[in-house]
Amino acid sequence: MIHAIKKFFDTQMAAADDGPGEHQLQLAAAALLFEVSRSDFSTDDAERAKIRDLVQAQFSLADDEADTLMQLAEQQAKHATSLHGFTSLINGQWPLQRKLELVEFMWRVAYADEHLDAHELHLMRKIGSLLYIPHRDFVAAKMRAREQGSGD
Repeated sequence: MIHAIKKFFDTQMAAADDGPGEHQLQLAAAALLFEVSRSDFSTDDAERAKIRDLVQAQFSLADDEADTLMQLAEQQAKHATSLHGFTSLINGQWPLQRKLELVEFMWRVAYADEHLDAHELHLMRKIGSLLYIPHRDFVAAKMRAREQGSGD
């Protein structure tokens, strides 16, 4: 089943002509969002909805593409043995500004359940470091996400 979903996603993304490797980057980014949601040992509906909204808007995906990306990303996050595969792919392709947007999105996921767990904070620090995000930018993204979350 996962193979069929992946094949569908690859076909859809190739048709969108986003450039070489863009669907892998989208998958890596979405998997990192799921990693944040899973870091407190549960992914609730609010976090899942936030991830879907963020990936759909960020990557301009149709509903079926967003659903497929969500399924693939969740599976990738569940089966990943480290964050390195996701972060190294993103580091190799995305400029700092795009990585900062991703970090802010990850903070939004962490705040989606209105509680920042210690495990979420630890993972966010780790990912921020792996993505080479300057500390002041990392904190600024956290503040923007927290302010955005309180405005929902």
